[in-house]
Amino acid sequence: MVRRNELVAYLDTLLASGSFRDSCPNGLQVEGRAQIHRLVTGVTANLALLREAQERNADAVLVHHGYFWKGEAPTVVGMKQRRLKQLLAADISLLAYHLPLDAHPVYGNNAQLARLLELCPDGGLEEGDTAIGMVGHLASPMSAAEFAGVVEERLQRAPFHVAAGPPLINTIAWCSGGAQSLIGCAVERGVDAYLTGEVSEPTVHIARECGIHFFAAGHHATERYGVQALGEHLAQRFGVEHHFVDIDNPV
Repeated sequence: MVRRNELVAYLDTLLASGSFRDSCPNGLQVEGRAQIHRLVTGVTANLALLREAQERNADAVLVHHGYFWKGEAPTVVGMKQRRLKQLLAADISLLAYHLPLDAHPVYGNNAQLARLLELCPDGGLEEGDTAIGMVGHLASPMSAAEFAGVVEERLQRAPFHVAAGPPLINTIAWCSGGAQSLIGCAVERGVDAYLTGEVSEPTVHIARECGIHFFAAGHHATERYGVQALGEHLAQRFGVEHHFVDIDNPV
């Protein structure tokens, strides 16, 4: 068991949430019970996840994608009303960490992708102290087809692949989620391949014209692992019961 405010303060410090300029608030988004015995984690705070958390008698939900995004309507109607009503009626707290969870060197989405896909980080992809993506190399060089097979096996999703790089992949950059625009950073770093979650129309042309392999392995699929690792860490540190709930999303 841990006090809610103690857990939030710990997470804010661990993830250095104040260091990021983000498009949503990081930390406690909806206040519920003061004590946390049971924690449910998931990628996105959709209604299905909240209902499952209530079924499991959770005191708090910890996610990567929470609420109150920059530019969204502030009115509490429709889908937002139903989600908030579910949380408030059940007295469940909602904690959300977006970019801080992508970037953490141990529990972050990109660090966990590296572990899962056997990527060896050599540093941050972008310039500055708050780089989200990573750059590094494969544990063993392999063809693009072989690497695509590894991604499919371990993420349970066949990646979209633009085959425009060298015959063997040695160096690689990666950034989970919707980070296809960072392909330019990968090109500047001179790597053989870039892996992210989503693809957009310009991405294909950039990959082809700059001679780099591009892999889009799914926004949800690339961001399942950070929040799981963080939840397990909190369970061990504070003695809370932890359950990861994967609400399927094919995107």
